[in-house]
Amino acid sequence: MREPLRDKERLEHIKAAIDRILRYTSDKSSEDLVADDMMYYAVVKNIEIIGEAANMLTLRFQQSHSETPWKMVKGMRNYIVHEYFQIDDIVVWDVVKNNIPELLEQVLHYLADTDWDEWEKNEI
Repeated sequence: MREPLRDKERLEHIKAAIDRILRYTSDKSSEDLVADDMMYYAVVKNIEIIGEAANMLTLRFQQSHSETPWKMVKGMRNYIVHEYFQIDDIVVWDVVKNNIPELLEQVLHYLADTDWDEWEKNEI
């Protein structure tokens, strides 16, 4: 059996998904997003990946880093997966422009400032 991924790897998955979203939407408008099916679904899929990776973070990590609204991040994934037929384009664009940059700052901070060897010794 493979060893489960740890918090650092989950954060790296979140960062990679954010990087893709920012690359796809750079110099784009909300109208561009809605008009381009491929870009739209690529962005939505990466938001889903962010939520799933956040869901897989240990409870200990989430509680230790409560400045990030983990429940909202995971909730957005659930919204996309379970309400796929009525996703609000305005909500998606708002997440991209207002939440994703802040989440990236937090994830970069966590990746850089956590003593991962020490953290993983205590990870259960």
